[in-house]
Amino acid sequence: MASIFGHGFVAYTVAKVIDSKSNKLLLFLAIGSAMLPDLDVLAFKLGITYEHPFGHRGFTHSIIFAILWSLLLAFAFGKSRKLIFTIVLFLATISHGLLDAMTTGGKGVGFFIPIDNSRYFFPFRPVKVSPIGIKEFFSEWGINVILSELQYIGIPCLIVLVVLSVWKKGSS
Repeated sequence: MASIFGHGFVAYTVAKVIDSKSNKLLLFLAIGSAMLPDLDVLAFKLGITYEHPFGHRGFTHSIIFAILWSLLLAFAFGKSRKLIFTIVLFLATISHGLLDAMTTGGKGVGFFIPIDNSRYFFPFRPVKVSPIGIKEFFSEWGINVILSELQYIGIPCLIVLVVLSVWKKGSS
């Protein structure tokens, strides 16, 4: 998996690009939604294997989950902006699986669960897989993860945010 930092930064960027009003609630929900799929690591504690549809990188990383989750939050919190909330929250949630499919480890992402239990990676996998657990994250492995995320997630997101900021100032 990419780290929670990488997932959160992508969600922040998506929300800023799509929501011109910079709604703080939507930013918070987007960042949380991008991190949420990794709650499936709790499956290990319950004896659910990685390969199981509810195992790590399974259903919570799927397109169906992203649709259901974004609709639930949009209808609960979106008020008159349900469409914007749905789009931002869907993209934030699905970005988690997309980033994980670009990592160097794991057994793939179940994008199509429950329709198809296959796991997938992208051919381009430059992001170092993040360790599971805080102790392992504060190690040489964790530093390598952060460096790869800076290169492949942080810098592209910063470029998008800077271009967006310049564009907004130019159009005001």
